[in-house]
Amino acid sequence: MAAFTFSRFVRSMRGILVPTAAVIGFSCLLTYIFVLYQPTVGPGITQRLGWQAWDSVATIDYFDKVPATPTATQPGDVEETQPIPGDDGEVEGTDWWETSSSHPWDTTDDIESYPLDVWAPLLPHDTGLSEISITRCMMPPNLVGDLCAPSSTVEQDAIKGNWVRVERDLNKQAGVWNLNIYYRRTRRLDIPLITDLRLLPAGDTPEPLTDPWVRVDHSIRDGVMRAEPMYLWYLPGKTMSEMSAEEKAGLITEIDVLFGEDRPWYGFEKVEPAVTPEKEGQLDSVYVTYRRGVKSVPRAHPLHFSRDGKFKILQVADLHFSVSRGVCRDSDLDPCINSDNLTNTLLGHVLDAEKPDFVVFSGDQLNGQGTSWDPKSILAKFAVAATDRKIPWAAIFGNHDEENGDVKQEQLRMMKALPYSMVQMGPKDIHGVGNYVLDVKSADASMTSLLTLYFLDSGSYSSGYLDWLGWFFPTEYDWIHEDQINWFLQESAKIQPIERPFTPDTGKDFGSIWTRQSDQITPTTRKLAKPNAMMFFHIPLQESYGTADRDTRTGQVLDIGLHDLEGSGAAKKSDGMFDKGLKQALESSHVAGGLIPEVKVVANGHCHITEDCKRVEDVWLCFGGGGSYSGYGQIGFDRRFRVYEISDYGETIRTYKRTEKDEILNDYILAGPGAPPFNPRS
Repeated sequence: MAAFTFSRFVRSMRGILVPTAAVIGFSCLLTYIFVLYQPTVGPGITQRLGWQAWDSVATIDYFDKVPATPTATQPGDVEETQPIPGDDGEVEGTDWWETSSSHPWDTTDDIESYPLDVWAPLLPHDTGLSEISITRCMMPPNLVGDLCAPSSTVEQDAIKGNWVRVERDLNKQAGVWNLNIYYRRTRRLDIPLITDLRLLPAGDTPEPLTDPWVRVDHSIRDGVMRAEPMYLWYLPGKTMSEMSAEEKAGLITEIDVLFGEDRPWYGFEKVEPAVTPEKEGQLDSVYVTYRRGVKSVPRAHPLHFSRDGKFKILQVADLHFSVSRGVCRDSDLDPCINSDNLTNTLLGHVLDAEKPDFVVFSGDQLNGQGTSWDPKSILAKFAVAATDRKIPWAAIFGNHDEENGDVKQEQLRMMKALPYSMVQMGPKDIHGVGNYVLDVKSADASMTSLLTLYFLDSGSYSSGYLDWLGWFFPTEYDWIHEDQINWFLQESAKIQPIERPFTPDTGKDFGSIWTRQSDQITPTTRKLAKPNAMMFFHIPLQESYGTADRDTRTGQVLDIGLHDLEGSGAAKKSDGMFDKGLKQALESSHVAGGLIPEVKVVANGHCHITEDCKRVEDVWLCFGGGGSYSGYGQIGFDRRFRVYEISDYGETIRTYKRTEKDEILNDYILAGPGAPPFNPRS
């Protein structure tokens, strides 16, 4: 009986294990064939002349790459240029920053060398598209590559170009499978190029019917349950050789995808209607976007003081924008909906009121926390209040910026491609992304650096844990590391001392602009020292919660503004940025310099309802205060933005805050004449 029972058990197990082993073996075989197996191409394929090698090349020159004479920018528009007469590249009444033909943050590329078989929407391609397709794939393309690409032949690739995948999944939020747009791009002069796109429901056709519209085979909503089919149509127009210059400028040169209801990336337009309509709280809308021709991204002038020695910075802290239009938090504003849009409107109002020369976004531009899963769609909108007003801007990263979606390196690459951006990547061999330095020069012909601006990445999180669903929960903030401190000291050592207070060049090339007024007083005390400096990073130092200095004249505690409304936001660990960095970088190494620190102000974000400026051992540690309806706050605590007004050619630094109700709070001089004296040191 026992033997009979055992044999039945063996047979039942064999009946289970054999099919299971067959399924697993077949799955492994498919994985090897389609994923792991990479056949070696033969010499014939390797040596075959590629289609890009013998294509006829269009010679459209959208950019004046090497101007024969220096060029000047028209006031108010950085894109239009005109020749400047004269051997020295200057004419009377023209400022030096308007005659700069290149900037250190700008690069000059040969657009004819851009790759045609790589999706790179940030490149200013002038090459048209010849064909569009949509494919579905059960596996993500980042795992299987172009396994699901449209079928093609060597001849078709040679004539129309290789298939290029738009690396944006149309079904990222909802859908049974991945859905991607593919297109071909060619430089041939004898191929009809696409001039228009339409999205139409099944059964509809574009008008006029006489035009040769082509419908893409798959529905652009393929895989979305209970969604009415909709098809993408494209219109092949003339060949490149038949087009006029105006028609060439209207070619469709790039395709992208936008998530959310906000504006698309600079230079792109939406194809209406939405591929996926917005369902508030459930789904964000999805749009196909396209670019016509080449949209040159306007660049900012080099930072400079005004002729009367002034420069104003507006700090924008903790926007916390999402792919959606945002959800209001902790505000008594009624109604308060679409908080991202409300915040941009408020920021635009503040910019119009303050008219700053420069805007600094001090971290947490992205909300993270599951709502910023497509950073590119958020980066397209976060700085529009500044870019619409042609104001130069820079940004640093906060702890939430990298929680979802693209890594910091990719985000910074995208920010560099936005209008009027002065963001820089910084060195790659130290902690963080976006550690860089900008300087603000004088407006006279000497172009003297009068203010140094340091930007550092204070990181995100140093430790945390994963729950049983795989979600990461942080427990400690990151900090500024020793290699960043050493980098800062190296950069500080490169700063050349100047004679302070600075007196502008009164040379004849500026006429009577710099004529000394009768009420101006010649300084009696001059020194050779580095210009004043400011530093921006997101997460505050532990010293921001330390004991404040006192004004030696009055005994006043130098802690100006609201604090202690929330707990400490500093990291628990530190590599000593304050003692090893800020206190060691002095404005003068001379024994009579008084051991005065070069960096007079450190500007942080991170803590939305902390907005004080506290001086600790001669360094002002300031919080920006939350300015966004999308970030946490406190009822009764108005949203606010911190302003830094630098005057007297960099000698005086004054700060105050402007609230959403246009109140000016805590106007105070941090450095320069009228500021509390520095602590006496041995």
